[in-house]
Amino acid sequence: MKISKSASRLAMTATGIALAIAVGISTNALAQGHPGPAPQAITAPKILVIDRQTLLRASKVGQDIARQVQALTKSAEAELKGENESLHREGQTLQQHVAILAPDVKAQKIRAFQAKQQAFQARVQLRQNQIRYGVMLAQKQVETAAGPIVQSIMQERGANLLIDRQAIVIGAPGLDVTAVAIQRLDQKLPSVKVQLATPPSEILNRMQPAQPQQ
Repeated sequence: MKISKSASRLAMTATGIALAIAVGISTNALAQGHPGPAPQAITAPKILVIDRQTLLRASKVGQDIARQVQALTKSAEAELKGENESLHREGQTLQQHVAILAPDVKAQKIRAFQAKQQAFQARVQLRQNQIRYGVMLAQKQVETAAGPIVQSIMQERGANLLIDRQAIVIGAPGLDVTAVAIQRLDQKLPSVKVQLATPPSEILNRMQPAQPQQ
């Protein structure tokens, strides 16, 4: 009959989403508009490097998204705090009196309390998913802006191959275009609005945590 873990999951939302934000720009997005069909002759690769984590973490729009996530999480915690505390008190009261109840009454009260717990947990999970999906939608806007930026940098430098910094052990500093990409992204898209949004069922199913096997 404990509910503290259900409430505390909201406190973890901002951290979890912040980590997702750090790696949120997909390789496909950065490759939007990448040079089309490869020429028949094999050409020597001209490589550039970009740090996707730094691009979003250090850019104005990435920091803006992180701030909004923190605010939305705090708002959700405040909204659900009263219900959490009420359930906690009700659970303590039930534990104190359950021993003196008749078996049928005891079972009925426990089922009723567990139903309240489950409903509360569902609301916590829904709000987490609404925040996460809001971030996903915001990131799509960032991807739309970031793709052409990276494409233009590649064209300017005559590159035909872009590699993520995380995949490189050693590389020459001159190959890294993260700083210029951040500068251009800051100019093009300094902020986006993260709005609570209920994900469609197919996305919601992927967001649900795996149920432990009995």
